[in-house]
Amino acid sequence: MKVLGILAGQDFLPLEVLKTAKAKGCKTVVVSLIGAAAPGLAESADVFYDINVGQIDKILTTLKEEGVTEVVMAGKVTKELLYRNLSLDQRAMVMLMSLPNRNDDTVLLGITGEIMKEGMQVSSQTDYLAHLLPQKGVLGTLNPDDAQSADIAYGFDMAKKIAGLDIGQTIVVKKKAIMAVEAIEGTDQAVKRGGNLAGSGAVVVKVSKPKQDLRFDIPTVGMNTLQAMIDSQCSVLAIEAEKTFLVDREAFLAKADQHGIVVVAC
Repeated sequence: MKVLGILAGQDFLPLEVLKTAKAKGCKTVVVSLIGAAAPGLAESADVFYDINVGQIDKILTTLKEEGVTEVVMAGKVTKELLYRNLSLDQRAMVMLMSLPNRNDDTVLLGITGEIMKEGMQVSSQTDYLAHLLPQKGVLGTLNPDDAQSADIAYGFDMAKKIAGLDIGQTIVVKKKAIMAVEAIEGTDQAVKRGGNLAGSGAVVVKVSKPKQDLRFDIPTVGMNTLQAMIDSQCSVLAIEAEKTFLVDREAFLAKADQHGIVVVAC
């Protein structure tokens, strides 16, 4: 039996990985990295640990002792933790000091390298979450109008450029003016900031990076993102088709329709 290690951040992606892994007959060893596991994750895992993300040596030692041969990283671990007195073990400090910068991909590649040094494979998130990737088209019941479509096209192009710089994967646009660019604060806060600056009717665009590493940081939207849009009166969500995870799709689209929010994959 394959023993799969799941390095779990916030939100429900780790639980989705676990469900798929169990359906494939895997034993699951979950390590919650930030002490905020999704409801039901601990109870559903075959083995569950709560280990701070800064304790890299302990995490890897635990996975090896449990016989893990394959690892999937899933769920949000905000990079701002690095700047808030995160407790780092010696291995984490050495790894961070060896990196040329602390951009998202650089840090995640560093962690991936440490896992692989221990003889464990780091698998693509899409190996377990492909069912969360929407196909191209209008996903809800509402269609974008001409002005919204123009903002989607403009926003998609600009978001790809920002993502290529490893700054963020989300922008907020209104009338072909950029209201906000996602940075270290994350998608939901960027949405609130941009939506509030726009006043109402902003378009949120979320894309993958031009050279997206499928092992980590695949763009994801869920109910928290939708609520941020509702709170800041955004009117459209456009995500990159087949490259963005949409969590809890049925409930997400029902709520978007209820609040008059257009959702498209493009």
